[in-house]
Amino acid sequence: MSLLLNCIVWLPAAAAVLLLLLPRERSAAIRPLALLVTLATLALSLVLPWQFDSAQARMQFVTDIPWISSPPIRYHIGVDGISLFLILLITFLSVLCVLASWRSVENHVKEFFFFLLLLESGTIGVFVSMDLFLFYVFWEVSLVPMYFLIGIWGHERRIYAAVKFFLFTLFGSVLMLVGIIWLYNLFGTFDYEVILRQIAEGTHSLSSTQQIWLFLAFFAAFAIKVPLFPLHTWLPDAHVEAPTAGSVMLAGVLLKMGTYGLLRFCLPLFPDASHALAAPVMALAVIGIIYGSLVAMVQPDLKKLIAYSSVAHLGFVVLGIFSFNQVAVQGSVYQMLNHGVSTGALFLLVGMIYDRRHTRLIRNLGGLATPAPALATLFLITTLSSIGLPLLNNFVGEFLILLGVFQENMRYTVLAATGVVLSAAYMLWMYQRVFLGEAAPANQNFPDLDAREKTILFPAVALMLIMGVFSPYFLGRMDASAASLLDYAGRREIRVRKVIEQQQPEARITGRNPLDHRLNVAGKALVRQVDPQQNRHQELVEEPPLRNKLLQNLIGAPSGHAFRRTDRNLEGRGFSP
Repeated sequence: MSLLLNCIVWLPAAAAVLLLLLPRERSAAIRPLALLVTLATLALSLVLPWQFDSAQARMQFVTDIPWISSPPIRYHIGVDGISLFLILLITFLSVLCVLASWRSVENHVKEFFFFLLLLESGTIGVFVSMDLFLFYVFWEVSLVPMYFLIGIWGHERRIYAAVKFFLFTLFGSVLMLVGIIWLYNLFGTFDYEVILRQIAEGTHSLSSTQQIWLFLAFFAAFAIKVPLFPLHTWLPDAHVEAPTAGSVMLAGVLLKMGTYGLLRFCLPLFPDASHALAAPVMALAVIGIIYGSLVAMVQPDLKKLIAYSSVAHLGFVVLGIFSFNQVAVQGSVYQMLNHGVSTGALFLLVGMIYDRRHTRLIRNLGGLATPAPALATLFLITTLSSIGLPLLNNFVGEFLILLGVFQENMRYTVLAATGVVLSAAYMLWMYQRVFLGEAAPANQNFPDLDAREKTILFPAVALMLIMGVFSPYFLGRMDASAASLLDYAGRREIRVRKVIEQQQPEARITGRNPLDHRLNVAGKALVRQVDPQQNRHQELVEEPPLRNKLLQNLIGAPSGHAFRRTDRNLEGRGFSP
């Protein structure tokens, strides 16, 4: 049992309960207590990278104990290279949200920080859960606090935005629950690692039809949360109406639950379906990149502009995930972190502008750089980070995604690259209209940032620079876990074995290495067939026509490109024909 990880998960929730028990005459202690708890959780989470073994792909800091005996549900949590820095992102943004809400939240203060701390625990739980039922519990726990944060402390149309957010997310959650129950009926367990191991070893297998339906059930929940075009319509309303802390946590953390779910569950659990449906998913991601960028360009509201930019940025993440390329997948995980830091900082900055002018409309602003040079400088750095300027964090993620996707599909890369250009256009145009030019009379006495606000923004801006310059530190800790997930998602030996055994029951796939089992080593798969008459082994080499026929039977798609892609991945790992 890992005491460290359990403290990180449950400390905010315990503090949230303690806040509710505070008598009203002690209300002055609410904000300091919330800040102290989030700082303590951040400090604990900073220990994780120091104790994390980056050479290991397996889960670390594991706690795996029985929770419910029937059905067998376990309290199984752990951290790998995919979830490691996402946990740090949550704890980091939670501290900033408490500080950002210090003065802006005046009503129902106790309840506000209760929901904020509960949201922190729920989202951390999502990223560490290794039991599917436990994952679903944390998934739903994270939904409820955000609903109340928007619905109670939001703006004029907060009820509409909160209900729309809740209904969209709940619809996807119900479909995912059906998929989880179906998996339990097939495998007899909710344990993610047990299910994954049984699929990989071939002791249990899913038919093509089962994989497709299960993939769609999970995909719907995750695609809504991303949100992937055309399931994005709830996001702009939620961002516009949410309080500043709600927007920061929504953009920085909750959207990453969707992309994390696609990578953690859809690809390795349903590899056939993931490969079969990769092309339409990547097409939707590219459409989202271009559509989100074009719509962001014409938005009059700062928050809505940033919301549509999130649709575009997370389209890049989905594109990288479904390329099945390790470089692109690592870029996608890194871009999740980058987007959380940069877009979270943008929402903090917009909140500071709103606190002063009580408007987010671009036409009511202008010339703010003259009265508020510190605000203009930090906003500029954050804007440049968002558009992917070299030496800042977003450049690394977008570059890796485009590099990896280019190796798989050049057309998608070219189309997605237009999103980078459009991002620079709408973000710089927005900055010009808000900060440059002559200040309007209403903006001439615009207050600059105070010490508290600089304390909030300086760590975020510093992190943008650190992640842009020292990216190998972060990427190195993701490498083994990303490779392991792709081995499960890209591995084809089980699917090949099924087809071969149907045609020749005594045939089996052999290879020098588990990776060698991917129906190809530079275009060839080795099959060893037992000849019952001669009682001897005959080695056969499958030539491309047979390989293509097998793959077409398995995923119903042309396979030449798929084989070339896997061959390149294997050759890149040191395998030779």
